[in-house]
Amino acid sequence: MKTDLKLKEVAKLLQVSDKTIYRWISDGKIPYYRLNHQYRFKLIEINKLFDNGGISELDKNETTVNDNNINITELIKKGGIHYNISGNTIEDVLANTVEQINLPDALDRETLLAHLINREKMASTAVGNGIAIPHPRNPVINNVNEERIALCMLHQPVEFNALDNKKIHSIIIIISSHQNRHLQILSRISYLSKQDSFINLLKGGGLREEILTCIEALNLK
Repeated sequence: MKTDLKLKEVAKLLQVSDKTIYRWISDGKIPYYRLNHQYRFKLIEINKLFDNGGISELDKNETTVNDNNINITELIKKGGIHYNISGNTIEDVLANTVEQINLPDALDRETLLAHLINREKMASTAVGNGIAIPHPRNPVINNVNEERIALCMLHQPVEFNALDNKKIHSIIIIISSHQNRHLQILSRISYLSKQDSFINLLKGGGLREEILTCIEALNLK
């Protein structure tokens, strides 16, 4: 798996413009080093931005879409909470997950699956603690009202190339309509994925209402 990224690769990974990456470099907001007079970035450090909720801070001056109506529990209700997703490989798990989740009418399952697999080939979306957050590199819908999050618990843990070397027991798929909203949702889900109460519910196959109540208790409603 590639561990060092070029500037354009980081821009694609974070779903922002090259200009934004240059500004973050100038402001000292993103870790980098130089190789042959070119900017390079370590994947492990970029992933830490997700883990620590840093993406939200990086992006706050870029927001062009009001995020006040981002309601995590409502997005999950749209995408659904799903159990016992089968599969022994990343591709199998993603394929079986896409077959189960609730999709917008404008998005077909084959298209979403292709986007998720392509994103996973670029870099693992595993964020640690047995959780992965697969998502398209670019928005695949354009209607805010069709956004959703799907929580999917696997039948058995699967190797997902996680940095902490833990197999994945749960997948959280984000379908968003705008790059900035995507980053805001991703930041909140990344934070949620570090909370023991939430992790334990996913590992134990917690009931739907238990999971939603847990999210609301963490002020991520």
